Formats: sequence, structure tokens, C-alpha cells
Amino acid sequence: MAVYSMTGFACAQHSGGSTTADTDHKISTGGRLGIEIRSVNSRYLDLSFRLPEELRSFEPFLRERLGAKLTRGKVEVRAAFENAAQIQIAEPSTRLLQRLNAIQDNVKAWLPDARALSVAEVIDLSASDQTSQRDWQPAVVELTETALNALMSAREREGARLALMLLNRIAQLRSLATQAAPLIPQLVAQQRQRFLDRWADAMQLTEGQAMPDMVNERALAEATAFAIRIDVAEELTRLASHLDELERLIKNGGEIGKRLDFLIQELHREANTLGSKSAALELTHISVDMKVLIEQMREQVQNIE
Repeated sequence: MAVYSMTGFACAQHSGGSTTADTDHKISTGGRLGIEIRSVNSRYLDLSFRLPEELRSFEPFLRERLGAKLTRGKVEVRAAFENAAQIQIAEPSTRLLQRLNAIQDNVKAWLPDARALSVAEVIDLSASDQTSQRDWQPAVVELTETALNALMSAREREGARLALMLLNRIAQLRSLATQAAPLIPQLVAQQRQRFLDRWADAMQLTEGQAMPDMVNERALAEATAFAIRIDVAEELTRLASHLDELERLIKNGGEIGKRLDFLIQELHREANTLGSKSAALELTHISVDMKVLIEQMREQVQNIE
């Protein structure tokens, strides 16, 4: 299953019974009706519509079709009629001319100074009348399916790029963890020995007085406890586990955005702990590099459905 981005754009236009789609820019085909769908990342599915009055009744249909295909994202749907003057001059019907004439005579009877309708105004009213009387359902259904399929294709292509980037960052994190693992036993041993050396120096200040065995055992226990506190082996193990799960989710695809976001938070927590427990400059540098990569992943995960 593919990984889908929440970012995408598509448009479709109806021209002389045919429908065309373009996912990068709006093309001009001389059609009478066009539909655009834009989507960006959002925590939930947020649909908004900008439709002309003649198409308001289709909003429930559009909402249903988008809800069936999309689960997350802020999605805006725009529909507009092409300028009829770009196609042909709308010729007024006899019935419309009679109606306009009757209305104009009625207005002039009450308002003698009212200006008469111009030819251009009559043509515009004729175009509006023809638009309102036309049955737009077949065109709207066809355009919606075309634009929605184009949008899904655009989101899938963008999702594939995001997945590739995430897999690359996962590989880099694994490499950093591999660099950190050999340092741990050596650092633990060094810190334990350093603690014991300082304890021995402190004992010399007792002017040679013999210390009870219990005190020496307590010192050894403290050294061991300190070594355990700075041991980051568990953090590296959990980090590797999170990376395995991230890789599995990305390769399986589907609606994985929220789960990826949770795992990114867990990765960041382990990297932070690694840095706070670090007893060597090498581990500190590794922790910083990890957090940079994880932050890059977090930004991109926000765009995945």
C-alpha cells in the first residue's frame, strides 16, 4: 500500500462534453465548468467549498466523495464557470427577451428616468439564464471523479518522496547508533574506575586510618550504581526498536501519519536521554546529530496522511 502525502493539487475542466485534468497548473480548454481541489496538512479532515450559486446543491455530493477517499488534510474545493464570452456569444431566447422587455416596461412605468438595458447587459443576462437552467449534474460528477483521482495521484507521488526521505534518515540514525554502541562498555568502565580513584584519594585524607570493609563495599556499590546510570545501552536498544517499527510502517504504507508522529516523539525522547546521560564528548556529538535527523523527520511526517 502506498504512502500518501496530505499536500496536493488537481483541477479538471469540462469542454464540449470532454474532461481534462492537470495536477500542476490550471489549463485553459475553453470549457464551461472547472473544478480545483487543493489540500495541505491538517490533524483531521477539514473540507471547505467555494461554489457558485448554481452548484451549491452539489456540496453534499462533493463532501461525500472526498470523505470516501481522504482521511486527513485541509482540503479546499473551488468550482467556477468559464467566461461564456470566451466561447461564444450567448444568444438570448425569444422567451427571455419578452420577459426582459416586460420587466423593463414595468420598471419604466414607475421610474421613467431609469436607463434602458444595453445589448451587452442583455447578453450577460442571457448567459446567466442559460447557466442556471442547465443540468450540471453529469458534468459535476465527471469532473469530481477526474479531479479527485488526479489529486490522489499527486498525493501518492509526494508521499513516495517523503517515504524515501524518511528511510534515508532511518539509515543515518542506524549508522549513528552503530557508532555509539562500541563506546558504551569502555565509557562505563572508565567512569567506574574514575569514581574508585577519587574514593581512594579521599581515603588518603583520613591520615592512614583503616576504613571498615562496609565503607569500601559502599564505595564499590556507589561506583557500580553510577556506571549503571550513565549506561545508555537500553536507550540504543529502544531506539533501534523504534527505527524498525518506523521502517515497517513506511514500507507497508496506508494511513500511518499519526503512528509515525508518535514514534518520532519516542525517538526524540531516546536521543535526549542519550545526550543527558552522555559521559563522553563523542556520545554528545552523536546525540546532537541524532536530534537533528529526528527533527527533519518530524517536519516531513506532519505531511503524511
